[in-house]
Amino acid sequence: MKTLFAHRGMSALAPENTLAAFALCRQYGIQWIECDVDILADGTVVVSHDDTLDRCTDQSGNLAELTKADLSEIDAGSWFHDDFIGEPIPTFEQLITLVNQHELNINVEIKSCSAGWAMTDKLIANVITALAQLDTGRELIVSSFNHLALAEFKRRRPQTSVACLFEAASLGDDWESVMQACGADYIHPEDQNLTQAMVARFKSAGYKINVYTVNDLARANQLFNWGVDGVFTDIAHRFPSKYKLRGK
Repeated sequence: MKTLFAHRGMSALAPENTLAAFALCRQYGIQWIECDVDILADGTVVVSHDDTLDRCTDQSGNLAELTKADLSEIDAGSWFHDDFIGEPIPTFEQLITLVNQHELNINVEIKSCSAGWAMTDKLIANVITALAQLDTGRELIVSSFNHLALAEFKRRRPQTSVACLFEAASLGDDWESVMQACGADYIHPEDQNLTQAMVARFKSAGYKINVYTVNDLARANQLFNWGVDGVFTDIAHRFPSKYKLRGK
């Protein structure tokens, strides 16, 4: 069974990384979601791709300067459409509650945390604390471009499957050493410049492969035919029903 990951939720239909975007997944038969987590000044873990507010909210500034109390003043939906005016930046705990309620599986990307290692360390610790609330029936992958942070997460929570994210430009000859250092089960390469030969090398080394971000159905089909296990996509609702949950 090939896996579709709703990249930042159903991000073509609702504002990315919001509860509204994640809540749409079951309606469209999508079982796996991908989200990004970062940390506020008070240690609150939030779901956000960017470390600033500028692109996806009605405000500007850095997440590292905010506290949980500030979230109620931030609109993370109106930039997308008037239907989502007032949609908040969710906390990671709120997302886990939704994941449990909707019986979703989750790929959590730990952001590199521009506030420095002390905050990255706290992000790892607080993500682990929050994950204790995840129902045992839910599947989980934790990924990161920050391979030092990913290795530290794996050290502290060895029971969780982890995935090394690689941009095309950073996927060098040392990829397998990085994977081994992180104790990774999955490699998550960028779609750009990915070849059939590269996929074959990853598979022959024993790794599962999920590719980001694939918004072309023909390309997704090609990747699956090459042996890729999953793709991250913004258009999960447009994929054929064979990739989705039956009866949903």
